[in-house]
Amino acid sequence: MSPHAQDHASLEHFLASIGPRAFRFAELGLRHREDSLDAVQDAMIKMLDYQHRPAAEWTPLFWSILRSRIVDTQRRRTFRLRWLAPMPERDDGSQPDWADEGPDPSRTHDGREAYGRLADALGRLPRRQREAFSLRVLEELDVATTARVMGCGEGSVKTHLSRAREALQRQLEDWR
Repeated sequence: MSPHAQDHASLEHFLASIGPRAFRFAELGLRHREDSLDAVQDAMIKMLDYQHRPAAEWTPLFWSILRSRIVDTQRRRTFRLRWLAPMPERDDGSQPDWADEGPDPSRTHDGREAYGRLADALGRLPRRQREAFSLRVLEELDVATTARVMGCGEGSVKTHLSRAREALQRQLEDWR
């Protein structure tokens, strides 16, 4: 196998492994399935330009690209004439149906309910807090990588994350 084919196969594996998480991240930011799918697909296509970069650079690079796509979509929405083209909502108002390979149906239901409540609570956070929480907690990126992805300092990441955690604790307090 040629080095180019190895790079491409390795990038395909990386993108396949990150795809479901990337979609959830995009859907939390955009709250619209089709726009989320488009943002993830655009980010994955853009990653093809970087397949020769070291694999260690792919994770922060991918998240930076995806975040930019999400912000671009959000900006385009802001400029729409709201009375002519209302902001898209999720078609049926339901939560995403994430497959759970667990054998117990009640556990599956509880997991979906927990994800739904977390997604709703995250959706109510300001964008920067939602990004910091998603990248640091859900994606487990370190502070430096998160700061690079978000385009801010490490102190800002810590502040946004702290505020996000406080807000989520308040929002989810009754559910515990």
